[in-house]
Amino acid sequence: MSWSEVVRIPADVEQPDKIVWGFTARQVVILAVTGGALYLAYVTFGEEIPPAALGALALPVAVLGILLAIGTHDGISLDRFALAALRHQRAPKHLVTAPEDVPAPPGWIAAKPGPLPAPLRLPARGVAGDGLLDLGPDGVAAIAEVSTVSFALRTPEEQDGLVAVFGRWLNSLSGPVQILVRAERVDLTETVTALHDSARQLPHPALASAAREHAAFLSELATRHELLRRQVLLVVREPAVGGNGRASAAARAYRRLDEAARLLGGCGITVRLLDAAAVTALLASCFDPTAPPLPADGPAADDAVIGRGGRR
Repeated sequence: MSWSEVVRIPADVEQPDKIVWGFTARQVVILAVTGGALYLAYVTFGEEIPPAALGALALPVAVLGILLAIGTHDGISLDRFALAALRHQRAPKHLVTAPEDVPAPPGWIAAKPGPLPAPLRLPARGVAGDGLLDLGPDGVAAIAEVSTVSFALRTPEEQDGLVAVFGRWLNSLSGPVQILVRAERVDLTETVTALHDSARQLPHPALASAAREHAAFLSELATRHELLRRQVLLVVREPAVGGNGRASAAARAYRRLDEAARLLGGCGITVRLLDAAAVTALLASCFDPTAPPLPADGPAADDAVIGRGGRR
């Protein structure tokens, strides 16, 4: 005899469990601490303070405890939001790239004293020559650019096939992975310049006129609208374990990207690993999207001397 039981699984699988009267363990602890503090205050000062005054003092504390327990802000519980706001308020606001703590200025400088800048601690130590992000003791991260497919234009059978392929890849994951969809501005200056240059070499005047008209259309389009390009990135992170941790982590990251390229290739998606120059340009654009692109030969080395004629 076999039987089955229907169990409802919430859409958010990371949602905390309800343990008492629909409250989570965190909410129960907050309410218990609030109730205990109010009871202790009543036992201590109940005979010295009139009940009306004691109730007026206890009401804001009770309301605050209830709000901290059940209230949320942008999907974050109010107690965690308050702790994050407190940490942000106490944290230094001016950060600089320094290997250690910033020393205080000497006493002979006649300057108005103020808060010292703090060293900027980034999770990434740098970009290695193979394009991997060096995360220090946390291992490495590999970034790949992923193409897209049009899901809405497919037939229901093709959509089921795409979902099945994507599900097989998700079930094959053996470590943390991140899918990042970002939008970046598109600069058509090089395209317009290339059209004007190629128009002079076209064999027929009609082709040259069409090329110049298309260049004018692109120039007007870039002037009237803010053009954006969507980029899909696949980030794979592997921890460094053991004495040869970095090399083994890099090998595992490459193997996972190869497996993703093999599985996602079944639905027409290509996975291309970014090299060191592409990763550096990507990080620079994420920090400052409005900055001009990096030079073709990459950033200067730490010991390079940069003069008016370029680096030496």
